[in-house]
Amino acid sequence: MAAILLDVDGVLHVSGEPIPGAADAIRRLRENGHRLRFVTNTTIRSRSQLAELLRSQSIELEDDEVQTAASAAVGLLRGKRVLALVMHALVHDLEGLELVGEGADAVLIGGADETPETNLVFSYMNLARAFAELELGAELYCLHRNRWWQTKRGPLLDSGAFVAGLEYAAQTEATVLGKPTAAYFEAACVALDADPQMAWMIGDDLESDIAGAQGIGMRGVLVRTGKLRPDPVERSSVKPDGIVSSISHLPEWLEEHL
Repeated sequence: MAAILLDVDGVLHVSGEPIPGAADAIRRLRENGHRLRFVTNTTIRSRSQLAELLRSQSIELEDDEVQTAASAAVGLLRGKRVLALVMHALVHDLEGLELVGEGADAVLIGGADETPETNLVFSYMNLARAFAELELGAELYCLHRNRWWQTKRGPLLDSGAFVAGLEYAAQTEATVLGKPTAAYFEAACVALDADPQMAWMIGDDLESDIAGAQGIGMRGVLVRTGKLRPDPVERSSVKPDGIVSSISHLPEWLEEHL
């Protein structure tokens, strides 16, 4: 049986609304003996909040089956003074880091969300403070650099635009901690005790999910829910190993292709 990494946003839910058939598909994947890990770049909910959301949608999982970019940040930035521009819900997942308002060794950029809190976190004054710290020698990190994400209201601008702006202004380059970095996918495979060549990534993003996973030898299946758009798929040099309409069709697809 296979080790399967499942993106959460766009594959299991969109803006907190469950994808039809997702809970049943997860149950069937487990019954078929597949090992699952729920991977996400989301930075608007803590790991425990995200796990609780999925359980409220009848998806059975434990908190430690969820892998977030915040856990990678704690591992890499421990011992540094960190100026973090993140949603309040994520602060708990950064426990172990020294969070500061100035005199930082590192600037950490999280993701945007659909609430007015985004206006506060990514205000001009906060971004200017981050720029000042970078000018004084701090290093720039981001949990992800997604350009946009899909919501029930349509596509919304994500924090990748702010990361790019800080890179431009401070003439530096951000270190990405979440998908699509090789380290993120390798950590997920280690957690499942899986050889990447025997593991599958299921996602809705060609770059973060499919290209990132294929970069370490995994195979990637694209779902047509979430942020998928047909035209970019046709134009892209990234070629998924499979495409399914939604997570609800994945169990049958895998049985045919394993």
